[in-house]
Amino acid sequence: MTIMLRYWLTMLAAFGFVAIAAAQDIKVPQPGAKDLCPVCGMLISKYPNWTAKVIYRDKSAHFFDGAKDMFKYLNELEKYATGHRKENISELVVTEFYGLTKIDARKAFYVSGSDVLGPMGHELIPLETRADAEEFLKDHKGKQIYTFEQITPELITKIDNGKF
Repeated sequence: MTIMLRYWLTMLAAFGFVAIAAAQDIKVPQPGAKDLCPVCGMLISKYPNWTAKVIYRDKSAHFFDGAKDMFKYLNELEKYATGHRKENISELVVTEFYGLTKIDARKAFYVSGSDVLGPMGHELIPLETRADAEEFLKDHKGKQIYTFEQITPELITKIDNGKF
């Protein structure tokens, strides 16, 4: 956002004319050149446009080659992250499809069944707004839009098997 645009938006908000909720590009640690996805073993740095992250309160982090593997990890934390606990997670981050920004995974909308494939095939495509998700669904022949809370282990298995 340019300085001038930011100035005018701030002025408008200050005078109560508009309420602004600008997209946030969350600043999180980046995977190293040799970091591997704990779920599938894929090299994360090869797929920066798909990266998802789980960050713990102690600042340790696990990186994934897509949102789908992050959900697998969260569903079986004891299998993939011995010694870590869900209540110690401070942030869940996914890479938003259109802007390639890092957004809060809990607030994202996910499209399944589209013609866009991730590093591991069929993927949950993260989008920042419902409007973006609806547009993506139409443009890329998607089948369904989900919120974070709607994504279950059964859904992940179906997506892996190409069933939407």
